Amino acid sequence: MQLRPRQREFVSRVQAALAKHGNTLAVAPTGFGKSCSMSAVGLALGGRGLILQHRDELVDQNRATYRRVHQSAETDVYNAERKRWSPGVTFGMVQTLAGEDNLASIPALDWVIVDECHHVAADTYRSIIGRVRQQNPKAKVFGVTATPQRGDKKALVEVFNNVADVVQLSEVIAAGDLVRPRVFVIDCGLRSELAGIKRVSDFDQQEVEAIMDKEAINTRVVQEWQSLAGDRRTVIFGSTVRHCEHVCEAFVAAGVKAVVVHGAMAKAERRQLLKDLERGLIQVVLNVAVLTEGWDCPPVSCVILLRKCSHKGTMLQMLGRGLRKVDPEKYPGVYKSDCIIIDFGYSILNNGDLNTDVVLEPHKGKPMTKDCPECGMKVPAGVANCPVCDHVFDGVSRRQQEAEEKGILEDFRLTEVEILELSPYRWQDMFDGAVMMANAMSAWAMLVMYRDRWHAVGRAEGQPAHLLAVGSDKVAAMASADDFLREHGDKDASRKTKRWLTEPATEKQLSLLGIAGQTFMPITKYLASCQLTWKFNEKDIQRLVMRA
Repeated sequence: MQLRPRQREFVSRVQAALAKHGNTLAVAPTGFGKSCSMSAVGLALGGRGLILQHRDELVDQNRATYRRVHQSAETDVYNAERKRWSPGVTFGMVQTLAGEDNLASIPALDWVIVDECHHVAADTYRSIIGRVRQQNPKAKVFGVTATPQRGDKKALVEVFNNVADVVQLSEVIAAGDLVRPRVFVIDCGLRSELAGIKRVSDFDQQEVEAIMDKEAINTRVVQEWQSLAGDRRTVIFGSTVRHCEHVCEAFVAAGVKAVVVHGAMAKAERRQLLKDLERGLIQVVLNVAVLTEGWDCPPVSCVILLRKCSHKGTMLQMLGRGLRKVDPEKYPGVYKSDCIIIDFGYSILNNGDLNTDVVLEPHKGKPMTKDCPECGMKVPAGVANCPVCDHVFDGVSRRQQEAEEKGILEDFRLTEVEILELSPYRWQDMFDGAVMMANAMSAWAMLVMYRDRWHAVGRAEGQPAHLLAVGSDKVAAMASADDFLREHGDKDASRKTKRWLTEPATEKQLSLLGIAGQTFMPITKYLASCQLTWKFNEKDIQRLVMRA
């Protein structure tokens, strides 16, 4: 199995962190290919290892992937049915290994990889890792997860003291490995009530239920779904099991085949219901949190949020259930080009864009990492929020800042949140929509409409401008331009542009634009910077666009 370029980069960063610290944590969204990336790390480490997981399905999945990555690898399984240690790699169930007799059986290992490693706060995980380190103090420990945030904040630091990599959801989408999300936010007039819910480690979902579990709202959920995604297989995340059951009743009353799955359900029954969804015998499955991780059903192309998510990582796990592409050989006749996300709980708005702000490479002499003052984790220097405990480094959460700037959505009913809103860069409308531009300080990108096609043009510091993409799909062109800015732009400086949206243009900017001293509607510093960029690069842009 060949790794994709971003996966190879991921593995390289993990190896470097393990060599330096002896442990590391990495964050990657659903659909990135965590299983094959973990396998490549294990293969690179060599020696005798253990891959820990907390579900039987993950044991089977990870072992099968490891064999594809390393066909001649010696592997075995340590679970309730089979307790065998391999001289190569053992795939162990946490619940089994944590038993006192089973702990004593752990041999000297060279490394441990923990899947869904946000669970390492549990005593079961720590007892296993403690035994491994007792047997070999130099054993390396690597954890991977899509949701590192925990309410206890410091729990992960007892095992990991640094973050090696944070893979952006937009990177995986732009690479074509996931389908594009189409995000709709539905306002049922509950925003102010939901805003008052208390939060300890997470929002109190019982309070969410009390606000959202009403017959009129449940009926509205079905109506909006029928309008936006009535022909799609759908997974719904509710606040409580009772909430899910009531919403399910509304779907069934409308003639939709819908079921609820929950943790107290027998595994065989739950497995059969999910298989029926995959086969198209059921159209809608509701749950609280049992499907957030370790479950994939590529035909799902709609996700509905009927709860409030306190952590962006949890929200992304839920959204990721609908973003996987469909293998036409495995699912003949199933076509999927996007995933409709319907958010009734305002999680998208509260959490801002779908990415974690991060710069993993040093820029202009800046350090590559920094220490989080709240949880002590060593994290990439460019993060605005700690990916582990969600500490805000710059004092103001970017999502809160943007909400204030936009005066977000107090009087709307349905709003589609486009990629423009999900980008960490602010796209400026110029020339009545014929040109769109984003300035990332050390790089800029533009979308230019010419002859009914969108032309994406970009320029990085010290390089000439060049064509990034051409096509009739504005979103696809935007994705190419946005990806270019993520690679070449200064992410720290991009946050600075947010302040420029309200600050007036400087006298120097006005002078360069030839409008100093004139009476006109005041323009912002950011708009002025975009207009100057166009002025200084107009000939190069026109040449590239007209030749395409």
